[in-house]
Amino acid sequence: MKVDLFDFHLPEELIAQVPLQNRTDSRLMVLDKDSGEIKHEVFNHVIEYLREGDCLVLNDTKVLPARLFGVKRDTGAKIEVLLLKQLEGDQWETLIKPAKRVKEGTEIDFGEGLLTAVCTGTSDHGGRVLDFKYEGIFYEVLDQLGEMPLPPYIKEQLEDRDRYQTVYAREPGSAAAPTAGLHFTDSLLKAIKEKGVHIAFITLHVGLGTFRPVSVDDVLEHDMHSEFYIVTEGTACLLNEVRNKGGRIITVGTTSTRTLETIASANDGHFIEGSGWTNIFIYPGYEFKAIDGMITNFHLPKSTLIMLVSALAGREHVLHAYQTAVSERYRFFSFGDAMLII
Repeated sequence: MKVDLFDFHLPEELIAQVPLQNRTDSRLMVLDKDSGEIKHEVFNHVIEYLREGDCLVLNDTKVLPARLFGVKRDTGAKIEVLLLKQLEGDQWETLIKPAKRVKEGTEIDFGEGLLTAVCTGTSDHGGRVLDFKYEGIFYEVLDQLGEMPLPPYIKEQLEDRDRYQTVYAREPGSAAAPTAGLHFTDSLLKAIKEKGVHIAFITLHVGLGTFRPVSVDDVLEHDMHSEFYIVTEGTACLLNEVRNKGGRIITVGTTSTRTLETIASANDGHFIEGSGWTNIFIYPGYEFKAIDGMITNFHLPKSTLIMLVSALAGREHVLHAYQTAVSERYRFFSFGDAMLII
């Protein structure tokens, strides 16, 4: 299966650079995954497509202010560090600019020594492993010194860092936001609950592999990145109960989808608690075991995310929907509009 099958023309001006003032004012395209029929809504009307007894599954990961700016202790050269993944203790896999200046043993100071690091090795794709030293609590120091790691296609500065967090974010660990959830407000979630729709939470810490382009010609040759997930016993029991009573399981975002499909695929469609690393790669031909529908944003051409969406709704339906989104001037990517596939 060729990667080019998932390409489409996207005018650059449709890439949303800033979030809307009100989260629920985003547009919502509703795509019937069986017929390909399209409806145009605003996001707060999503509640009209949810039924009593359904379950909405949200990823409660919290984005770290993971971009740090420091200096090499020996030369004073400026270094930019992006935290990717916590390995063990205070060791982190990172991306560094310029990487050639940081070799094993290099010491880096941040915030005039409030945080320090030493390079202890290298990782895949040119990354570096840093061992950090600090006083107090790491996440508090990071909150003081770090900046939000916005995706490379966003060129504008983010005035309010909370707009790159979901309103229900609570588990620190992501290098990027689960952006489908950015459309929800506390009041909308309250109204959804009052309708009798269950709300369940999973955690999947989003890595920057989400934005890594597919560099091979054949889908099957792509090396999928791994991300850490947690599904609690309470969530697993709720999902099994919803399924047994005939309710639909609707995930918010590709991260929630990949997590549930990881758990369900390993257990014949049954949900159990668990945690670990998933590198599940979902593309057309995949048989879904966990979900019935999904809320997602509009994704990059030729990305693993548009492949996942195409697996759920069919490649032809999805590409037609994307062409419609372009012609209707929908906003794309992290701060863009949303799609409900159901």
